[in-house]
Amino acid sequence: MKKIWNDMDKPLFIVCLILFLFGAFNIVTSSSSEAIKYHVSIYTYFIKQMLFLAIGLFATYIIVRIPTKRWYGISNILYFVVVAMLLYLLIGGVAHRGATNWIDLGFFSMQPSEFIKPILIVLLALMFERYYNDLNSIDSKMRYSAVIKIIAVALIPIIFVFLERDLGSMTIIFFIFAGLFLASPIIPKDKIRIITLSVIIVGTFLVTLLIGGRQILTSSQLSRITNWFNPCSNYETTGYQVCNAFIAFNNGGLNGLGVGNSQQKYSYIPEAHTDSVFAIIVEEYGLISVSLIFIAYVFILYRILKISSEATSIRGRYIALGVAIYLFVHILINLGGLFGLLPLTGVPLPFLSYGGSFALSMLGALATVQRVNIETRRTKIRINNRS
Repeated sequence: MKKIWNDMDKPLFIVCLILFLFGAFNIVTSSSSEAIKYHVSIYTYFIKQMLFLAIGLFATYIIVRIPTKRWYGISNILYFVVVAMLLYLLIGGVAHRGATNWIDLGFFSMQPSEFIKPILIVLLALMFERYYNDLNSIDSKMRYSAVIKIIAVALIPIIFVFLERDLGSMTIIFFIFAGLFLASPIIPKDKIRIITLSVIIVGTFLVTLLIGGRQILTSSQLSRITNWFNPCSNYETTGYQVCNAFIAFNNGGLNGLGVGNSQQKYSYIPEAHTDSVFAIIVEEYGLISVSLIFIAYVFILYRILKISSEATSIRGRYIALGVAIYLFVHILINLGGLFGLLPLTGVPLPFLSYGGSFALSMLGALATVQRVNIETRRTKIRINNRS
């Protein structure tokens, strides 16, 4: 354990842990309205979140002990298990806000679309390494055979999540794949051909649906897009959440109303402890204090990208890069939606939002980055010793 700790990126681990703990303690105040609504203790959601973090830290310990070269078989098994869950959602999933994306186990509800994100990152990174020579081969059949396998692995969960009408998760999974695809060892001319073909296929598919009178998005999702630029024009319906977030930002000002003094969390902002948690944090702490969160986000992304650039293996480079994309897109979509810069899609904010599936996925993703850093440090030490 001491050796693992010495080889980990300790600044990254410490900053992430601080943000996770801050997010958990903030859930006590942001979930108070929800606790009153369901007649439970105000510490209920905090205790649940801490339990998920404890499970996630245990999983982190396991992940950082397993060499990445052994992950291919494990990631394949996990991939097929989660894809099976996504398939089940099309039959027996629980609907929430227009999307059928939850499996209700009674004592615990989980969102498989969250689990597929880190699993897909690891699997794609391992495939880039396994098929590296094929992807750069002069034999076009060999290249395209490898490319088709990689695209199929990413496309299956994207299609399933799209059919479940979980637009936010589908967008994030797509951008994770798109970012890794553009940075992948696939040769440039093949990338251009694939992108061109994909645009033609998707365009034809969408046009066919529209001509056939099929609805691509739910009415709720469509209204979020159409009211994107002026959400307060439909305050009582689709603009309710964003407009009340604006009010929370205004109430908080520079210095905030004080911890626990948020007004908007009381039935004004839906999902105050999940998707909209940042609005409550700004209202209570103020913009000056909240700027530290942005600094922490930049620091975390910088450390992960640094680990990616210094990785001594192809798989390590793409695992860390994929996790950086994963975090960045989550931050961008969540805050962009609350600030009215993007359509509100309802995705959690890293480290701060309540949610067991997301917390476990985040910790798992960050653990893979730490494992990459451990292997990089040990490889460099061996090289230096030989020198």
